[in-house]
Amino acid sequence: MPSLNRRTLLAGAAGLAFATSARAAARFEPAPGLVEAANKEGRMVFYTASLAEVEQEVINAFNKRFPGVKIELLRASGGQLITRIKTEAATGKLIADVVDHSDRGSMLEIADLFTDYAPPNAADYRTDAQASRKLWPRIMASWTITYNTALIDKAPTSWWDVTGPGFKPGQIGEVIAGSGGTTWTRVMFERQVLGEAYWARQAATKPMLQVSNGPLSDAVVRGEVSICPVLLNAVLPKMRDGAPIGIVFPKEGVPVSPYAAGIPKTAPHPNAARLFLDWSLSEEGQEFVSRDQGSLSALKVPPYVPEGLDLKTTKLWLPENAGYVALHDKWIEEWNAIYGYRQ
Repeated sequence: MPSLNRRTLLAGAAGLAFATSARAAARFEPAPGLVEAANKEGRMVFYTASLAEVEQEVINAFNKRFPGVKIELLRASGGQLITRIKTEAATGKLIADVVDHSDRGSMLEIADLFTDYAPPNAADYRTDAQASRKLWPRIMASWTITYNTALIDKAPTSWWDVTGPGFKPGQIGEVIAGSGGTTWTRVMFERQVLGEAYWARQAATKPMLQVSNGPLSDAVVRGEVSICPVLLNAVLPKMRDGAPIGIVFPKEGVPVSPYAAGIPKTAPHPNAARLFLDWSLSEEGQEFVSRDQGSLSALKVPPYVPEGLDLKTTKLWLPENAGYVALHDKWIEEWNAIYGYRQ
């Protein structure tokens, strides 16, 4: 593949961020009486393991349609959020109206805390992206290869391009395997699709290890890291601001991590919660999180697909639920040993 200059790569990045939808998403029309009931409650509490700045944009978009529901956002890392939910539930003090988490396995362990819920367009969703009939994939985080276009002239095409050779220690970046549910999905993909040799090849380059996608994406922008796997929604805001980075959806496949969102049985504001999730899971809500934030949609016919991702030729790889839970501890322990990482 010929080398691409920086101007060309930045133009491609801008196209990815602002490309238009292939079709117009249907406007969300709430169930009769739901808005009135939600407005009477007036507020809701939203627990999430997603990025706070990303979810605040979602809240702002929701409030443009439904200003009568004020949303209090509580963001915590994956393990901390599950611990908080379990502790509050055990003491009868769970105040969340909606919980959205990146680790489907952890959410399945506490599925009994959630009420039966399905959005009006439930039949339009991929069943392989659902944790259960109570928990819905409001967003799907997708992994990309991200690189600094001032440091790398030739756009990568394969996950193996993130294993060297030719990189000095620290030039390749990596989020540690135990970071959370989205990273665990990437780790499973590497092992099951790319093979056991992948970890050893990459570890031999002595990559810079980061605890999450936020600081790793910052390191790419600053040029401290030349190339790395990173979540699209972590780099899209930086691309929007003109950062010198390019994004590739590799030919071997794109690992995606469906979140699991549900309404606790004890939700103090159940109508506001239902309105928020119904809107989020509608075509209108799905188009927003895909177009503006870099999430992929689990709708069978997504209203928006990022430029550069051809769903006819590039497979979206989703982990199956049984392996997602059963393999977790053993494989992360093996990953830590190969990469020399100690918590």
